[in-house]
Amino acid sequence: MKVQGYAAAALCLFAGIAQAQNYPAKSVRIIVPFAPGGGSDFIARAISPPLNKSTGQQFIVDNRPGAGSTLGSEIALKSPPDGYTLLLISGSYTTSPSLYKNLKYDPLNDMVPVVQTENGPYVITVHPSLPVKDVKQLVALAKSKPGQLNYASTGNGGITHLASELFAMRTGIKITHIPYKGTGPGVIDTIAGNTQMMVAAVSAVIGHMQNGRLRGLAVSSPKRLPALPELPTVMESGYKYQVNNWHGVIAPKGTPKAIIDKLNSEINKAVKDPEFAKRIAQDGLEPAGGTPEAFGELLKREVVEWGEVVKAAKVTAD
Repeated sequence: MKVQGYAAAALCLFAGIAQAQNYPAKSVRIIVPFAPGGGSDFIARAISPPLNKSTGQQFIVDNRPGAGSTLGSEIALKSPPDGYTLLLISGSYTTSPSLYKNLKYDPLNDMVPVVQTENGPYVITVHPSLPVKDVKQLVALAKSKPGQLNYASTGNGGITHLASELFAMRTGIKITHIPYKGTGPGVIDTIAGNTQMMVAAVSAVIGHMQNGRLRGLAVSSPKRLPALPELPTVMESGYKYQVNNWHGVIAPKGTPKAIIDKLNSEINKAVKDPEFAKRIAQDGLEPAGGTPEAFGELLKREVVEWGEVVKAAKVTAD
């Protein structure tokens, strides 16, 4: 019986290797669980051209927005595990287990990590009328007016909402949340002065910072950003605060390891493509890459960390 078991395992292994050697034999769908035009959509469309070139097949972006990104995620993770449906995820993927109690998929156990594509910070921005020039001054002002300063986010339970709540927790301040339906409306209202501050992706605010409509105070990364070298990190101000703006690719559970390894290799080459690096640099992002295992550890770690923030701040997705 053991011999038969070993033989069956060997056959599966060889079948997976043979499948990977011919992979991809047709177009590959990359599901983006957000609407066109956002950061995730941008990354998917930036990484597709080098993949098309290196594999000889089309990597097609399929936008499936809805239900806080959980709709598209469910579609992808319940697709056949053959390597022809992938999911492009962002940090919000790791917040969903804590925010949605009735998910129809398990964010960690129903997927296989492939690779992280890029990494970058968020920017702590304020309206220019606010009399603060750095994070310490912002914290001092907020402490002198508990709950009177408000901040914009991309919506209840969104990554910028949680990033702002984490900032408040780590600095010991109390600020009031004003949710918006997306990055654009939140940025516009902060520029208008209807909200005083916003934690936002670099791409959403860098132009407004350059023309003086918003004032950048610090970045959320552990080191300064080459695109904004004048901005210190929040940690330079003495606060233990770090939030990464990242994306990556995962596949449905059961996708053969040989195919995962092939995808990992191809996407690692794609993120090292000079054109990809050039395209994402304008958004304050840097290529990442790495192993499936390293990306999987990142996902596990952030699920736990954001779960703690959701619980402590009593955040809901409603």
